[in-house]
Amino acid sequence: MKNTQSSTLLTKRYLYNVLDLIEVKIEVTDNPYNLPLDHLFTMAARVNKKRSFLFVSKLLGKHLPINPKKGLITSSLLAARYYEAVKGGSGEMTGQLLAAFNHVEKWTGNESFIPKEIAPLIIGFAETATGLGHAFYDCFEEADYFHTTREVLRDRVPVITFEEEHSHATSHRCYIPLETIDNSREIILVDDELTTGKTALNIIRSIHSQFPRNEYSVVSILDWRSDEDKLEFARLENLLGIKIHVTSLLAGRVEVNQLHDIPKPDNEGPSSPEPWRQTVEIIHLPPHFSRIHLAGMLSDGTIRSVPYIRETGRFGIHSNLKDSIRQKIGKLGSFLAGKRTGKKTLVLGTGEFIYLPMKIAAEMGPGVCYQSTTRSPIFVRNQENYGARYGLAFPNPEDMAVPQFVYNIAPSCYDDLFILFERETEPENLKPLLAELKKCHIKSIKIVYFSNKTGGHV
Repeated sequence: MKNTQSSTLLTKRYLYNVLDLIEVKIEVTDNPYNLPLDHLFTMAARVNKKRSFLFVSKLLGKHLPINPKKGLITSSLLAARYYEAVKGGSGEMTGQLLAAFNHVEKWTGNESFIPKEIAPLIIGFAETATGLGHAFYDCFEEADYFHTTREVLRDRVPVITFEEEHSHATSHRCYIPLETIDNSREIILVDDELTTGKTALNIIRSIHSQFPRNEYSVVSILDWRSDEDKLEFARLENLLGIKIHVTSLLAGRVEVNQLHDIPKPDNEGPSSPEPWRQTVEIIHLPPHFSRIHLAGMLSDGTIRSVPYIRETGRFGIHSNLKDSIRQKIGKLGSFLAGKRTGKKTLVLGTGEFIYLPMKIAAEMGPGVCYQSTTRSPIFVRNQENYGARYGLAFPNPEDMAVPQFVYNIAPSCYDDLFILFERETEPENLKPLLAELKKCHIKSIKIVYFSNKTGGHV
């Protein structure tokens, strides 16, 4: 992938050639902290007729492995940007966070720094921004948080639903107590990227039709909205009589030229000339976290009754739980660190289950990388600087009708792998995933369940 750039006094322009398939021109119009673009993302070709390219984040721990602390620092930096730009707050934390952004290992975490006078409802978007939104919420002394979900519950009607047009799984659902949203508080929507902003506008319309208020904020790492997209925000503000603040770490415009059709997905990954022996250990964690006994419905209509975990935020959490969650994460981080067998470890979150795995990975000592599985099919090619050099494809062990992928696990890169599931799966459902992982030449694999059918044991 080639990348050239030119600059003027007011803007910087970049040209990305993605595998000679797509040409992406970027004009950066706002970069308040002067963050280098190559620290934020690389690019890949996306197998999606609605949108053929993907900004592959180097900060989220979704498609690319990261130091888990990097993802947490990014969320805090985004919160600091919101506090300064929207609330006129002090930039005291910003310098510390920017230093930590460049020297991750020196970061020891931070307490909530946005005062309790600012007490919003914060919403993270599934699936990619569930962890980003939760870590953003951690920066507030007083707030509520929940994330949207793709889950369908048998006995619960979502309070809000809305659509995400360009996604592979378009329907978002919000299962929260009415009192969480039936008020006039500011709502902050947290996403990793605004392309057109339609998803944010969709949820604002849905919320406002039932629970109107005066003020909304949309925060994201990247903001690529066009002038016309921004006009849509202004039109909705005028129509509803509201204010929508938009804050990001990087903003600009994107122009895409499709040079050739994207080939069919090739997620074969590295070939293994000989059968690879891997040891697999199943770890059922004791019930540290609160369980929510709601039955989920799989894509084929099957009912799955393994409890959910309250502390993910899917069903809403309040700031009074923060200290308890931190203590539990510290204990589990120490416990799983004791299960490591080598110096290089990958912790893999699954689907929407991002925040707790990332936080635990940050507590497991040096040499730990973090990322998670995804629903997004990406064209894979082993080329330097490309965003999806390796790829594994398998049915989701938690819903076998849903394809799932994991990218950029280079062969022989890790001594051990921890795969963290919110809820226990059927043993048979793990076989396709474990078969794919043999291509990665990882000797020791631990399957970790946070909620299981029998009550939990170690």
